[in-house]
Amino acid sequence: MHSIADRAGVALGNAYYYFHSKEHLIQAFYGRTHEEHVRTCDSLLAEERELKVRLLGVMRAKIATIEPYHQFAGKLFKTAADPQSPLNPFSEESDAVRQESIAVFAEVVSGSTMRVPKDLMEQLPFMLWLYHMGIILFWIHDSSSRRARTHRLVDRSVDIIAKLIGLASNPLMRPLRRSAVRLISELKADVAAIPD
Repeated sequence: MHSIADRAGVALGNAYYYFHSKEHLIQAFYGRTHEEHVRTCDSLLAEERELKVRLLGVMRAKIATIEPYHQFAGKLFKTAADPQSPLNPFSEESDAVRQESIAVFAEVVSGSTMRVPKDLMEQLPFMLWLYHMGIILFWIHDSSSRRARTHRLVDRSVDIIAKLIGLASNPLMRPLRRSAVRLISELKADVAAIPD
């Protein structure tokens, strides 16, 4: 908070007037980077209908919008990884940004021409949000030049995910799809049941 106040040219007390704690400040940071991501994706989601292209564009935009903060991300992750921290992605304090982010993935799927079974559609946005959180974790640890490994992982994994979603309507895939949907439903219930 001292560094932020110094950089902003305000007294420390004034910084605390706007952000009661570093956690409040970081939640505002989460919100800001999310808004930047949504703005970056707007035109793609308005124009493109192919699921793979939509998902790939959204994931590439996510990496692009958070890239300026890569050096800071590792320090933030130390706090966010603590299940008791209000900064962890599953916390009540993170709920607003988490729900808005899940809504972006719901738009990725619902605005595409891909036919998605109803039971999968109910859980797919959350599944894609979990996937994107895994990519961000990989990105945090990626020391390759210009995060080349992260970009390669995104390109290849999006291709696999789009193909799997396309196969989900196949009657032979129904038992596997139902198992995956049930697993995610249980996971969401378990996370919601974690006491503060």
